[in-house]
Amino acid sequence: MRFLPSSLLLLLLAIAPLGFTQQTATEEYSRDDFPSEFVFGAGTSAYQYEGAVAEDGRSPSIWDTFTLAGNMADKSTGDVASDGYHKYKEDVKLMSDLGLEAYRFSISWSRLLPNGRGDVNPKGLKYYNDLINELIEHGIQPQITLHHLDLPQVLEDEYGGWLSTKIIDDFREYADVCFKEFGDRVSYWTTIVEPNVNGQASYDYGFFPPQRCSYPFGAYNCSAGNSTVEPYITVHNMLLAHAAVVNLYRTKYQAMQKGWISLNLYTLWLCPFSNSSGDVEATQREMDFMIGWVMNPLVFGDYPEIMKKNAGQRLPSFTRLESEQVKGSFDFIGLNHYTTAYVKDNSNGPISGLRDFTADSYSVLTGSKDDTPTSHFDPTHINNDPSGLRKMLGYLKNKYGNPPIYIQENGYSMGVKDTLNLNDTDRIDYLDGYLRSTLQAIRDGSDVRGYFVWSFVDVFEFLLGYESSFGLYYVDFDDVERKRQPKLSARWYSNFLRKKKKDILMRKSGLQVMHHQQ
Repeated sequence: MRFLPSSLLLLLLAIAPLGFTQQTATEEYSRDDFPSEFVFGAGTSAYQYEGAVAEDGRSPSIWDTFTLAGNMADKSTGDVASDGYHKYKEDVKLMSDLGLEAYRFSISWSRLLPNGRGDVNPKGLKYYNDLINELIEHGIQPQITLHHLDLPQVLEDEYGGWLSTKIIDDFREYADVCFKEFGDRVSYWTTIVEPNVNGQASYDYGFFPPQRCSYPFGAYNCSAGNSTVEPYITVHNMLLAHAAVVNLYRTKYQAMQKGWISLNLYTLWLCPFSNSSGDVEATQREMDFMIGWVMNPLVFGDYPEIMKKNAGQRLPSFTRLESEQVKGSFDFIGLNHYTTAYVKDNSNGPISGLRDFTADSYSVLTGSKDDTPTSHFDPTHINNDPSGLRKMLGYLKNKYGNPPIYIQENGYSMGVKDTLNLNDTDRIDYLDGYLRSTLQAIRDGSDVRGYFVWSFVDVFEFLLGYESSFGLYYVDFDDVERKRQPKLSARWYSNFLRKKKKDILMRKSGLQVMHHQQ
């Protein structure tokens, strides 16, 4: 999942950390400049990568139902995707050749537990065990996400999925199976990816499954839903389910397996559209609504005050016990970050009548200061603004007590049909800038411990299907063999991972000698 649809996040430019020491774009840096325990990797997710949707006992997820109904703009599906289910050995070899230190992937809940609970599918279990073993054999650290938007359809049909508190017990049971079966070899777990995206895209605007929304807020003509309350209900249940799984891990597995567990958050760096006090205040509201929606409960045990004020009784409340369970329920935070957006105040608009999540924040977003702000931010628009990542990391450090952070997704989209797709110099420029920004944040004192490129190979993208390419490796989706080819960015990333500071110093020394001789 790549971007947050809608009127998004938050972030007050005025309170960003001060005193940054700029690293110039031409300054040499290497893998050795990062802490030795820092990990570099790349990632994919189950539905976007695996394919084999009807093989070996897997049951449909809500994404199967959604795409088979023709809901993607390009009418594509993840039926085959990158065919990772069959090509994982080849891909792990590519990861090893690239020099990846870690690989982040997700488990397909409906492949492992086709009924959502109960009997484990032995062939699904074998696939993930084989993948994990293959990674370890090649010296690559596996990092696992339990839920990456692909809820089993059977649970959606039975009780409405994330709309029901019944999901808490089922998610805990599913997690228990994963910890039991894989935890002897896996030390890094993420429970749920981007709850702040899921709540809006799936239950407010309806352009992600289960495609729930209500007039006048939905981007589609949804057949069911209530945009005024369901985003709040579903994220609330995700937080409770996450806390239940963390409690399970800590009480039953962590002492023995010695691992770490987290929740993932989608972020944008937000800037005021203008210097007006209204736009500055609107930017702070956006921060509280999107970042604080998840981070405040995790760190402080409750939602931001502005959310409780503006949403009122439509925002669920935590009981005292729930607050205690959610607060502190993370060992690190997984961060997905791609771009920067601008926030314009909309507090002078109508405040009566129906309101959804976006309306409650009284602001609108735009991809740049040259655009007209709209109620729906274009999530496919990526500004190459590396400084935004550094500022976001600084904000999280100052606001939330400097939690350990793994940047779990960062990447750049290019058109799949682009004739220069393999010569992706724009992607190299993007990754170079964001790696430099990450290094600067570490030097500023942010506790950043890892960085993962999205994505390792081209995958089915949730927003644009096969019309959008993020991979370090090109996948020919018109070829039944799904042939992989390294892009220039793969070679660049490999060179970075293998290049040591002493090599840079030797090269500089050699250049100085040559210059002196001339």
